[in-house]
Amino acid sequence: MDIIKVISRLMDYPTAELQGQVSNIESVINGAREISPAMRQQLIHLLHEIYDGDLLDAQETYTGMYDRGRSLSLLLFEHVHGESRDRGQAMVDLLSIYEQHGFNLNARELPDYIPLHLEFLAHLPDLDIREGLSDISHILGMLNARLQERESNYASLFEALLMISGVQVDISELREKAAGEKRDDTPEELDKIWEEEAVTFGAGDALGSGCSTSSPSFTNKASPKKSADEAVAVRWAN
Repeated sequence: MDIIKVISRLMDYPTAELQGQVSNIESVINGAREISPAMRQQLIHLLHEIYDGDLLDAQETYTGMYDRGRSLSLLLFEHVHGESRDRGQAMVDLLSIYEQHGFNLNARELPDYIPLHLEFLAHLPDLDIREGLSDISHILGMLNARLQERESNYASLFEALLMISGVQVDISELREKAAGEKRDDTPEELDKIWEEEAVTFGAGDALGSGCSTSSPSFTNKASPKKSADEAVAVRWAN
């Protein structure tokens, strides 16, 4: 599903390589019938917001949004296990799922990094994609709500994923909860986080970005088999 690949790239760190493919990305978004026309326009707006201006400014905005504090972490298990030991086993289990589908991780990034996980899902049949997104819909909804509270157009990425999943999430309720949360990206709160002893599972450079058909983060050893009873996805018309 090409729109999942596009969302993955837009959710990742802005790069000059992707900046040179804006027109191609816009074409993919315009052709995505898994999301509504209004959502297509929101994603196109975000695309141009990121890449029409100075790339360094876009990168600074991105870093300020996702790399300060934990509430907007793009690591799935950060929101599920925090720094508990269960997180390590969850990483192992997720890597096993990737390998069972014929993919080997070749990027120095944690397996629960959401853009990377979306790359994996994008290679699966549509039914499996929607089921995979449904499994993490509570996290997608929470991130969507928090980004909306911060008036960030990055929220549209998570809203689009929820739309594709078909899961109904009460964003109003989540936004009310997010509004009552204490910000964890202030200098004072960041100092507290750095003082805590972190559990390290291994990390590295951000994923390489690009919009080619092949995944830059996985080696596909065997193409995933499509389910014979694959459900028909919702297709949006103009």
